[in-house]
Amino acid sequence: MQQSLFYPLAQAGLTSLKIRYDHQTNHFSLFAAKEWDSLLDFSLYNKNFYADTLYYSGATYLNTLEVEDLFKKYGSYAYLEEIKQLIRAGKHHGIECYFLENRNIRFICNQHSLRLGINNKSHAIMAGGIRRHGLDEPEIDVIIDGLNLGRAMSFKNVAAGLNFGGCKTTVHMDPLDMSDLHAMGFLAFALDRSRCMTGPDMNFPTEMADVMSQYFSVQFTGGPNAPLGETGKPTAYGTFIALKEAVKHYFCDEQKTLKNLTCAVQGLGAVGWYMAEHLIEAGAKLIISDINDQRMIQFKAKYPNANITAIAPDMILSTTADILCPCAMGGIIHEDNIDKLPFKIIFGPANNQLRATSQSEEIHLANQLALRGILYQIEWWHNTAGVMCGAEEYFLGKKATYTDLIAKIDQIVPMKTKENLAHARENNITPTQSAYLLSEKIIY
Repeated sequence: MQQSLFYPLAQAGLTSLKIRYDHQTNHFSLFAAKEWDSLLDFSLYNKNFYADTLYYSGATYLNTLEVEDLFKKYGSYAYLEEIKQLIRAGKHHGIECYFLENRNIRFICNQHSLRLGINNKSHAIMAGGIRRHGLDEPEIDVIIDGLNLGRAMSFKNVAAGLNFGGCKTTVHMDPLDMSDLHAMGFLAFALDRSRCMTGPDMNFPTEMADVMSQYFSVQFTGGPNAPLGETGKPTAYGTFIALKEAVKHYFCDEQKTLKNLTCAVQGLGAVGWYMAEHLIEAGAKLIISDINDQRMIQFKAKYPNANITAIAPDMILSTTADILCPCAMGGIIHEDNIDKLPFKIIFGPANNQLRATSQSEEIHLANQLALRGILYQIEWWHNTAGVMCGAEEYFLGKKATYTDLIAKIDQIVPMKTKENLAHARENNITPTQSAYLLSEKIIY
C-alpha cells in the first residue's frame, strides 16, 4: 500500500496532489490539499458547484516542503522520488491526482506538455484518453504507462495539427457503474480540474462519454451517440491509409498495394476489428489473434470467403507474415524479442508498441528494428485520426460530420507518413527518430 501516491493522502485525509516540473530549470513544485469532505455529493457537480468553487471551511493546503514531509512521515518519500525521476526523464509537466475515498477511486492525469494548447481559447488545453486499471495493478506500472502515453499524445497532437498539449488519464478503480452518478460526477470534476479533453479508453465503456456529456462535462467525447460516434473506426481508417504509404515506401514502388501481402492483426477490439476489415478490402491475407476467441469466430463468420487464419495470442509475434499490425496492448516490442520478429513492416494503431519509458529508449529500440530490416514508424505519427475525431466533436459539436472528418484524415495522415518516411530515408535515420526531430522543436 505504501508504494502509492495515494497512501499518504489517505492517511492524512487529503484529496488532491499535484507534482509540477519545469524541464528548463529542473525544478519541482508540490501541492497537496483537503478540498472536500466525505459528505460532498459529486452527482451535483456542475449543478450546485463547479470545478473551481469547492468552498470547504475545513480545507487545508500543503506546500512543497510540507508535501515532502508528509511522504517522509508515511514511508513513501523514496517512491515519490522515483515518480519524480520518471517525470524528469520524460520532460513531463507533471501529475495531477484526485482521491475519492468513499469509492476508492484514484484519478491520475499524466500531463506531458501544455505548450500547444495554452492559448487555444478553449477550456481543455490538453487532450488524451482516459483508461481504467484494476485496484490490484501496481501503481508504478500504471504511472509508467500513463506517462508514456501522455508524452506520445503531445507528439500525436503535433502530427494531427491540433492545438492541444498531451496527457493521458489513468484511474485505479473497480469497474464503472454508470448509474453511480456520484462516481461519474467525481471523474468529470477531476478531468475538468485537469483541463483535459478526453474519450473513453481501455476498460471504460464508450457509453461513459454520452452520460458525461449529458450530465456533467462536455470535455468527454467519442460516445456511441456523439455526432461522429466512437473514435475506433476513424483511428483504424487513418492507420490503414498511412500503412498504404509505408508499403509503397518499403518496396520502393508507388504502385505497390496490400493485395496478397500477409498481415498479422493483433487484437480485434474497437480499433483492430475495423483495421482488419480495411485490410480485407485491400486484398490482403489475414492472420488474426485476440484473447477473446469469440471475436475471431465472429470475424471469420462475417467474411467467410476471405483468406483468414486465426491463431492463439502467444503465436502472433512469431507467425510468418509481411506486416504486423498491433491493435491491442502496448509494450510488445522489446530487447528480448526484436531479433526473432519475422516481419518486413510493423505498422499499427496500438499505443506504446515499444516497451520503453523514455524517448531515448524508443529511439534505441527503433534502431534495433531497423538493423533487422524492419520498417517501423512510432505509432503516434499515424494513429492520429482518433484524436482528430475527438477534436472535431469538441470544437464543432452537432455541426461535425463524418464526411468532413474523413476528408481531413485523407488530407493529413497519409501525407504526414509519406513526409516522415522520406525525411528518414534522406537523413539515414529511422522513421521514429525522424518523427521526433520534426516535432520536438514545437513542443520543447
